Amino acid sequence: MRKESAEFLKNYLNIASPVGFETPGQKLWLEYIKPFIDTYFTDVYGTLVGVVNPDAKYKVVVESHADEISWFVNYINDEGYIYVIRNGGSDHQIAPSKRVNIHTEKGTVKAVFGWPAIHVRGRNRKEEQPEMKNIILDCGCSSKKEVEALGIHPGSVVTFEDEFMTLNKNYYIARAMDNRIGGFIIAEVARMLKEKKDKLNYGLYFVNAVQEEVGLRGAEMISRKIKPDVAIVTDVSHDTQSPLYDKTTMGDISCGKGPTLTYGPSIHNELQKMLETTAKKKKIPFQYEAVSRGSGTDTDAFAYSAEGVASALVSIPLKYMHTTVEMVHKDDIENGIKLIYEFLKQLKSGHRFSYYK
Repeated sequence: MRKESAEFLKNYLNIASPVGFETPGQKLWLEYIKPFIDTYFTDVYGTLVGVVNPDAKYKVVVESHADEISWFVNYINDEGYIYVIRNGGSDHQIAPSKRVNIHTEKGTVKAVFGWPAIHVRGRNRKEEQPEMKNIILDCGCSSKKEVEALGIHPGSVVTFEDEFMTLNKNYYIARAMDNRIGGFIIAEVARMLKEKKDKLNYGLYFVNAVQEEVGLRGAEMISRKIKPDVAIVTDVSHDTQSPLYDKTTMGDISCGKGPTLTYGPSIHNELQKMLETTAKKKKIPFQYEAVSRGSGTDTDAFAYSAEGVASALVSIPLKYMHTTVEMVHKDDIENGIKLIYEFLKQLKSGHRFSYYK
């Protein structure tokens, strides 16, 4: 990976970009992708779209989502302890002893999820387990008034502090791989198309959507605005090799063996086959994956938008989803970039996706 790309990836993964408050991450992403696009626009909730060939009638979307799961301050008691609710699919079981950042108009306030010691939790009663009703934030204050003086109030958003690291050379770890790794991938596709001077005969829309983690909302809104003909969505998928994963129900997916191509109702079979053919022709490793009903990704929002959009999903295998140690293999990132890049080069303007030709 080139030095500039690696630096962008690290900074993009480290920046706080929680659901509904994605602007800092979006600004960073936009500054990186600007040299590779012709123009850009946003919508009222903050989804960013970089465009190549904006005047073309035939429109192709490549998409990721920018938001990360987080917490909201919900209640501050008289002793200064803070109770939270989820903002997206945050896991209360991993919270105890984690360091966090509370984002306020006065700046970032440091805090921790406090938790009693192991040798006191079980005394004279059944041992307590982490639950939403008993995990609390401690920001070093002894009263509600002191907490409020820091700028903290119900609705203040909270993110984990954990940042990017490399593990054994091949793995990248961060709290927000889901799905800023997709934002990195589509930005690198934009860079490659620009630097290699590839000429496309259609409009190409690089979409970094907001609010996926609370119901695909950003993709739902922007799909109606763009009204694309084709959508290639990036996201992450579960690596099922580590303990506690059941391959019989979740499939056999491995980090390092390539991105996954998904089969499911919202995936257009012809578009899926074109991606598969591209991968085989260019000798890009990939894995198969199947989903029941919806994919649970922005693919569904695009596929079922308006009159329907031919949509497909390219996912990066990920270990430990929705934790602070989400882990991906660097080869899967590179192969995800190659697959989307090669597909876009061979796609022709006006291609009609239909099961009846």
